[in-house]
Amino acid sequence: MFLFGPVGPTELILILFIIVIIFGARRLPELGKSLGEGIKNFKKSIGSKEKKDDSSSNKPQPPSEDQ
Repeated sequence: MFLFGPVGPTELILILFIIVIIFGARRLPELGKSLGEGIKNFKKSIGSKEKKDDSSSNKPQPPSEDQ
């Protein structure tokens, strides 16, 4: 079973243990919340950029008045 590629359950438990030692159990929920908000803001900014590109390409350009 290669759910995460060559990383097995023992390695995942070891990585989790090291994260708990580095950040502490009290800061993990705060860290997770911050990470989630960052991902949400990133997706929101990417989505708004795509919408802006789509809407700007569909608008007709006004005639130039250089004459």
